[in-house]
Amino acid sequence: MARIAGVDLPLKKRMEYALTYIYGIGLTTSRQILDATEIDYNKRVHELTDAEAATIRNYIQDNLMVEGDLRKKVTLDIKALMDLGNYRGLRHRRGLPVRGQKTKTNARTRKGKRKTVGSA
Repeated sequence: MARIAGVDLPLKKRMEYALTYIYGIGLTTSRQILDATEIDYNKRVHELTDAEAATIRNYIQDNLMVEGDLRKKVTLDIKALMDLGNYRGLRHRRGLPVRGQKTKTNARTRKGKRKTVGSA
């Protein structure tokens, strides 16, 4: 089983897509990693040798910020916005959409379940 950056990669997937299971690695970055380590995109995870897994692990560790470190950085960036008190920070603080979406009818994900207020 290939364990890279603290994530168990699915054994039957192609390497190109299996690396995207790591937080902070998308398809483009996955392809860049495989090009740099000279591993075929079509190779399955269970076909990886220990040496190839080690080269991928070392490349990611040396060149990218992934998983816990990246999550921590994103959290700190959001906290900094909230501390500054700018518009995006206020939207984060209030739990509303941050990127300009309308909130009159949509935004259920950010605002939560509707609480009906009616006259009795």
